[in-house]
Amino acid sequence: MKPVKKKKTEEPELEPLCCCEYIDRNGEKNHVAACLCDCQDLDEGCDRWLTCKSLRPETCERITDTISDRLRIPWLRGAKKVNISIVPPLVLLPVFLHVASWHFLLGAVVLTSLPVLALWYYYLTHRRKEQTLFFLSLGLFSLGYMYYVFLREVVPQGRVGPTQLALLTFGLFLILLALYRAKKNPGYLSNPVCNDKSPSNSQIECPAKKGQEKTKGFPGTDTSGSLNNRTLKDDVRGSSRVGLDSPAKVKEDWCAKCQLVRPARAWHCRICGICVRRMDHHCVWINSCVGESNHQAFILALSVFLLTSVYGISLTLNTICRDRSPFTALFYCPGVYANYSSALSFTCVWYSVIITAGMAYIFLIQLINISYNVTEREVQQALRQKTGRRLLCGLIVDTGQYNRGFLRNWLQFSTLGTHTIHTPAEDIV
Repeated sequence: MKPVKKKKTEEPELEPLCCCEYIDRNGEKNHVAACLCDCQDLDEGCDRWLTCKSLRPETCERITDTISDRLRIPWLRGAKKVNISIVPPLVLLPVFLHVASWHFLLGAVVLTSLPVLALWYYYLTHRRKEQTLFFLSLGLFSLGYMYYVFLREVVPQGRVGPTQLALLTFGLFLILLALYRAKKNPGYLSNPVCNDKSPSNSQIECPAKKGQEKTKGFPGTDTSGSLNNRTLKDDVRGSSRVGLDSPAKVKEDWCAKCQLVRPARAWHCRICGICVRRMDHHCVWINSCVGESNHQAFILALSVFLLTSVYGISLTLNTICRDRSPFTALFYCPGVYANYSSALSFTCVWYSVIITAGMAYIFLIQLINISYNVTEREVQQALRQKTGRRLLCGLIVDTGQYNRGFLRNWLQFSTLGTHTIHTPAEDIV
């Protein structure tokens, strides 16, 4: 007789959510209108603030988690969660720029404090190894707001032609396209054992994409995370950049978090939580790593941004300071604060100049590193270990490890991500 199949217990279907409902972090159904209801931590914090008592750090963390969980917008089939880090640029940037346009002294104070606050927030998140959308939101909203001010305050004055406006709009479109391409996979490394569906590997636990530290059950490993020679030959098949007779180098190239042996010039990003092939650095402006697959798009985005920004700045200065060259008008433009429109345009020009100068410095460093065939990660390691040769007061750092000459270095950079170029034997360290 055939065994009777047991019927699976049918789980009760959840009721569909309306556009203003959502499932909170406690697994309960909630409503966006109740964003200020039933928050004991917030009530406690207000009480302690009114009584001039200090808040405990765990209370501040719980309040922040509650705010980030309840900050949502109505959407189809449930309210969508909004990342709290994208809100400050949308609110503070227009306010600061409008306040800076009231007087040139206020403009000097505000435009000086903005980079300081951005650097402080960068070091704060970088020290904690946290991902944030603050800088990506700041960059995108700055582009959109500068373009809005240009259309509203500069174009109506009649000194910008249709061709010039079309060129500026096309440059903005190219920037967004290059940023979209640069945010794609930079070359994440996946564990080759995880892709094997053979039964012998059924007990292997593959790490998650965000760098979960699971080290049990991996063949050829011990508790310290080392890898024996047999595993290197069978599973990695020569993809490692280390020699099989050097246990110290094997331990150095073995990533316990991703559970793989990294190829040459690959590094583990502590913020993304995964190893990246030929990692250059983690860029906060795109909220992603810059690696083998997106390094060219990153350079393209920087170059197009610099050209478009300089062109927009020159058009704006030619409009609000008609009798002077753009460079002279940037430092001396009498009567620019006579009306609010020209003052706001001039303030946005100086804000764009500060952002452009910072991006120009990053672009220059990238060009130098490409010319010497070195990544920013390798530069920082060489400076810490004092193994690189420093030129021009440290602006240039030549490790001498992969440098093949100017033309060959740029040729290698132009072929990144193709996976058809055979790696030279001298690049295997």
